[in-house]
Amino acid sequence: MTTTCFSRPAFKSRVVPVIVLADPAHAVPLAHALLEGGIDVMEITLRSDAALKSIEAVAKAVPQMHLGAGTVTRVAEVQQVIDAGATFALSPGATDQLVSTVKAANLPFIPGVMTPGEVMHRREQGFSLMKLFPAQQAGGLGMLKALGAPIPDVMFCPTGGVSPENLKDFLKLPNVAMAGGSWLTPADALAAGDWARITKLAREATELAAQV
Repeated sequence: MTTTCFSRPAFKSRVVPVIVLADPAHAVPLAHALLEGGIDVMEITLRSDAALKSIEAVAKAVPQMHLGAGTVTRVAEVQQVIDAGATFALSPGATDQLVSTVKAANLPFIPGVMTPGEVMHRREQGFSLMKLFPAQQAGGLGMLKALGAPIPDVMFCPTGGVSPENLKDFLKLPNVAMAGGSWLTPADALAAGDWARITKLAREATELAAQV
């Protein structure tokens, strides 16, 4: 990934784990567990004090993992995630200042949107892949179908309310490039170091995505 506004990142997985880590020591075994389950991307969110150290650990130890920093909401965080080793970033929403900063830093970025107006605004800024968040509250499948008619040249990564039960329905939509979800890395599995369970969840999600 070398451009700030990308339509489809280099990773193969159409399922993006949305991860909150409390312990940086879990980051590397988690990355290996996801890879074993067929998922070559992880979004480590800046929702904990362990996030930047976790990103740094994966960047150094698991270079084959496509490493995204999630919940990037402040300008100051852009350089922090770059320094930690993230190769792209995502946000629940975006300000023009944040967009200007990621562009100046040449950091590939998936901005969060929730309304048609936001989608059109980010498209004018050069983005063709956006994160619909929170997807279910924003209208879920119905909203994505509605957006696809008047704005067919934008792709989405719906996140928020995506589950194994509806994953295939989301991925079947022509304007959905991938979907994000937190069910792949349950807090209790992370706390227990149950990497086999996470590999199983990753493999099941990979198989579901392959059926679309």
